[in-house]
Amino acid sequence: MIGPGTVIVVATRNRGKTQEFRAAFSEMGAEVRDLNETAGVPPVEETGATFAENARLKARKTALHLGLPVLADDSGLCVDALGGAPGVYSARYAGEGATDADNNAKLLRELNALPASKSGFVAGDPTRFGSARFVCALALYVPDSDTFVEAEGTVEGFILASPKGDGGFGYDPLFWLPEFGRSMAELSTAEKNKISHRGAAIRNLIEKFRS
Repeated sequence: MIGPGTVIVVATRNRGKTQEFRAAFSEMGAEVRDLNETAGVPPVEETGATFAENARLKARKTALHLGLPVLADDSGLCVDALGGAPGVYSARYAGEGATDADNNAKLLRELNALPASKSGFVAGDPTRFGSARFVCALALYVPDSDTFVEAEGTVEGFILASPKGDGGFGYDPLFWLPEFGRSMAELSTAEKNKISHRGAAIRNLIEKFRS
């Protein structure tokens, strides 16, 4: 399905994401482009109830428009104390057009509004709330065969009571990784790529092509 000379369009304008996918597919000889290189692609409304549904929506609609295989991802943060929120609303948790700072601030407000017993505060450690995970769902849609190849990746951690670190983006400054003793925003790019939910999802997707 994917081999030397295959063109795959990643449904993103985030060049950092594109570089991750380009590196992953380079060993298969595929050429990876993104929406910065393909004019006139209409936006896709993310109406799915899950990350996987949104990834499929974006991949299929974009692929049918372009007539090329399209890889799409949807990802976000799931906080156990909030019943899995912000989930698929992670990017717009504080409303449409919200900044990372807006979303982080809302997340902390929601957690601080909970009783301590429900917020997941770690016993004896008032610097951390309870468990959470980043989730990434990938969907590659091939229009010629009307088929999907899908994969998912996660990374487990905790939510900090205040941001730490200047790197990364999104909720990274609030996501604490016990095995590193640092937040996601305090990791180097290389460290983050090794353990990130997107990195795990990419590796799982590539493995499906190898098997």
